[in-house]
Amino acid sequence: MTKPFGMRRNLPHYGDRDFSVFLRKAFIKAMGYTEEALERPIIGIVDTHSGYNACHQNVPELIAAASRGVMLSGGIPVPFPVVSIHESFSHPTSMYLRNLMAMDAEEMIRGQPMDAVILLGGCDKTVPALLMGALSANIPAIMLVTGPMLAGSWRGERLGACTDCRRFWARYRAGEIDEAGIQAVNYELAPTIGTCSVMGTASTMALAAEAMGFMLPGSASVPAVHAERRRLAERTGERAVALAAEGLTPDRIVTPASVTNALRVILAAGGSTNALIHLTAIAGRAGIRVDLEGFDRLGRETPVLVDLKPTGQGYMEDLYKAGGLTAILRELRPMLDLDCMTVTGRTLGEEIDAAPAPFDQQVVRPLADPVYRSGAMAVLRGNLAPGGAVIKQAAADQALLQHTGPALVFEDLADLAARIDDPDLDVTPQSVLVLRNAGPKGAPGMPEAGYLPIPRKLARAGVKDMVRISDARMSGTAFGTIVLHITPESAAGGPLGLVRTGDTVCLDTAGRRLDLLVDEAELERRRAALPAAAPPDERGYRRLYLNEVLQADGGCDFGSFVPAQTKVAPV
Repeated sequence: MTKPFGMRRNLPHYGDRDFSVFLRKAFIKAMGYTEEALERPIIGIVDTHSGYNACHQNVPELIAAASRGVMLSGGIPVPFPVVSIHESFSHPTSMYLRNLMAMDAEEMIRGQPMDAVILLGGCDKTVPALLMGALSANIPAIMLVTGPMLAGSWRGERLGACTDCRRFWARYRAGEIDEAGIQAVNYELAPTIGTCSVMGTASTMALAAEAMGFMLPGSASVPAVHAERRRLAERTGERAVALAAEGLTPDRIVTPASVTNALRVILAAGGSTNALIHLTAIAGRAGIRVDLEGFDRLGRETPVLVDLKPTGQGYMEDLYKAGGLTAILRELRPMLDLDCMTVTGRTLGEEIDAAPAPFDQQVVRPLADPVYRSGAMAVLRGNLAPGGAVIKQAAADQALLQHTGPALVFEDLADLAARIDDPDLDVTPQSVLVLRNAGPKGAPGMPEAGYLPIPRKLARAGVKDMVRISDARMSGTAFGTIVLHITPESAAGGPLGLVRTGDTVCLDTAGRRLDLLVDEAELERRRAALPAAAPPDERGYRRLYLNEVLQADGGCDFGSFVPAQTKVAPV
């Protein structure tokens, strides 16, 4: 039996397939289509444009360019809307909505006729959400990102979202910049549309998607405002038509080896800690479990090569001018699986060979002369993190990576906001700031609250960094000696809920340990005294979220959306 094609795919159930096609064509012809047009392959284009999403303001132009590519190749482009998420416009946090977007994308791909789909995302959680949905739907798919913004300038200093957002806000809190100054900076942090201009989550996930084989070569780093971004969109449309004919589905792209390649790239790029959660969720949809010990091994082997903020000094436009991802892949080539298939129909190794010749540049360092030798991230275990935690050691104060100090506990985000700037707060630079009830269930949504601010009185005394630990996340644009993703979270009964102010906490990054120096008998007494967790008194999506969300080591996906994981990455 011939596989359904074009308008005959994913028909509504009227009990008569021919009538379903007849009725569908009647309504789509109201938009001016001819019968001849409707016999061509249909390429869906995910439309994530929103007035709330500055990162996606070029989406209409990219849809127009991708549509042109589809039509030049003999297909019919059909854009369709899904949820659009912007990091700073999502309450309570964008992570809370990522799985909703993944559900939306999956069901719209399943529920509408398309022979292939172009996934158009950009801002942090949109790229993983679309990849998660596409993997579950498993029709031919290709990713196209909106691209990074350009850097701005203030008093002769380059700056951009959002590492410099945090850096200048810290200076403002410390009294180093006045109100007029911080307002002037605010105008320059995001001077163009596009995603954050540093190696934050959006940039990291774009590189990961390209490294995994889901995008055309060179797609990750082209700025949003460049003409090349539109040419890439046109070529993506052309390739989407070919994918429909070839039947190259996402399950052939996302394999343990390609996930391993992507994990290695994010480490070499000094990428966002969020990428570990997102790649865990993406791999999980393909039946692949990301092993934290294996990821830590990759970190020990893979130095940071990319000189971009927050680990280095540059911006995404600099990486683009230096050759983009290809420059990174060339340095990592001995460590990569070059036989992985990509959406081009060629292997990763073939794409590296076909790329333009290398040239002298200063952004992507050689393996022998890295930005940071010890690996961007480390995975910690210990009695405070039995399920694991992560620290971005490359963006930390190196003197604090081995630290023992007294805990200062904040019960939740409200407690943090109420007390962090209290002039009577009993805190010193040696204190370990502890935030709990900020994980997947506790917040809910695991917000980017792990970047706890330095208490104002210490900031004004010149303190720039402290050890901070939590079950939250932090922005990929952030920096500091910050332990994140403590698993299990306190709201799920994790040991973070047992910490009391004054307890001694030991961070041993070299030994990969995070421990509470309290004897086990006392911890058992505290555990027995904890109140029983109440069932969620919620409805709708929030109830679904609280009942289904996995911990950080499961990618914070919904449990019933993840197939049996029979494969493991890194390989």
